[in-house]
Amino acid sequence: MDTTDKKLIIIGGGLAGTEAAWQAARLGCQVTLHEMKPLVFSPAHHSPLLAELVCSNSLRSDAVNSAVGLLKQEMRNLGSLIMESAEQTRVPAGKALAVDREKFARFITDKIEGNDRITIIRDEIREIPSPLPEAPVTILATGPLTSESMTDSLGKLTGTDHLAFYDAIAPIVEAESLDRSIIFQASRYDDGPGDYLNCPMDKAQYENFITEITKAQKVPLKSFEKHKYFEGCLPIEVMVERGPETPRFGPMKPVGLIDPRTGRETHAVIQLRKENKEGTLYNMVGFQTKLTYGEQKRIFRMIPGMERAEFSRLGSIHRNTFICGPELLLPSLQMKKRPDLILAGQITGVEGYVESTAIGLLAGINGARLLHGKSPVIPPLETALGSLITHLTAGEPKRFQPSNINFGLFPRLQQKTPKRFRGEKYAERALQALTRRKICGAGAPGIDNLAG
Repeated sequence: MDTTDKKLIIIGGGLAGTEAAWQAARLGCQVTLHEMKPLVFSPAHHSPLLAELVCSNSLRSDAVNSAVGLLKQEMRNLGSLIMESAEQTRVPAGKALAVDREKFARFITDKIEGNDRITIIRDEIREIPSPLPEAPVTILATGPLTSESMTDSLGKLTGTDHLAFYDAIAPIVEAESLDRSIIFQASRYDDGPGDYLNCPMDKAQYENFITEITKAQKVPLKSFEKHKYFEGCLPIEVMVERGPETPRFGPMKPVGLIDPRTGRETHAVIQLRKENKEGTLYNMVGFQTKLTYGEQKRIFRMIPGMERAEFSRLGSIHRNTFICGPELLLPSLQMKKRPDLILAGQITGVEGYVESTAIGLLAGINGARLLHGKSPVIPPLETALGSLITHLTAGEPKRFQPSNINFGLFPRLQQKTPKRFRGEKYAERALQALTRRKICGAGAPGIDNLAG
């Protein structure tokens, strides 16, 4: 069978799956993308659109001298659809890249639906398909909320127990219900109005708030669930359990935020970030939670300026499923036991929107290469994408945990560099290495022009 008659199968229409489909299509592949929504929804999904954001609307720092900002720049250089959508639908968020989640998902859905090389099938694939002559390569991008049946299928393939942790979602509040006579607008350390709304707390208010969180009713975990949270996304009540002052050194940190009413920093602060371009909705930054809905309303309305808050979404908890990458994955993202199967997104063991998308991008390129009978590519170790791959495939299996991108994953700089300049040096080195490798230019020149 000629390679032009073959198609690439992608299961999952989230960030990783849509990015993989886009990359493969740009490289001349026929793609069949299976998405179970709207026939079946996970506990955290509500929209029939592809690439739905279920937690924060922030893609974090956009500064290229930060690890995640560098990863985003690498993705832009590689022609990322998700980065294009983020640029088109961004909302003010200081130095972060945040998006209007509805417009963001709509942009991606329209692009995928409008691509002649991509066929979307709205159905639930319950087990990993076997390779077929007409569809010899499959990308599994079912995400952190992989269905029980697909998880069982993956477990049978790997022969090991899958790992899981639980991630909490922050509430969203309606802007009109906020008291702007108390809440002030500012970004940390910045002059001018800033992009965040800030709810100030004095010491007594903070201590009372922490006491109520401690006493509040939480959603109990089921008997088979374990308390295993990602450290970068802890529920606020779990932070409080670690010590009453813990939130003041995390999401409630007041440093760099001056209350214009007093001219000084307050004891603690709750930051609210725009959820949409219109500024009608705000996300409670760092307030992931598994408090019951009733307790969330009661306690969060104790926050100064939020006494009459109306919530468009309350916090909740959801499962994240991932494999032990160092045991199971090749650096190309192929499964060791089944090289025709590529994994993408959070199920590989990365954490975060940007990281999941980046893995999907590489999966799409390598899926296209395999379909065309070419060797897969592996990004240079010096790049952010390459560092993520190293984390997924070369770590210690017994200690493997999901991770966001961070400079601790990168190879050390050869020259001693002051800390304040290291981000710039990492970025300079990474982008030069990416240019030399020529994995895939923004114009997608064709599969034959990709370096092996």
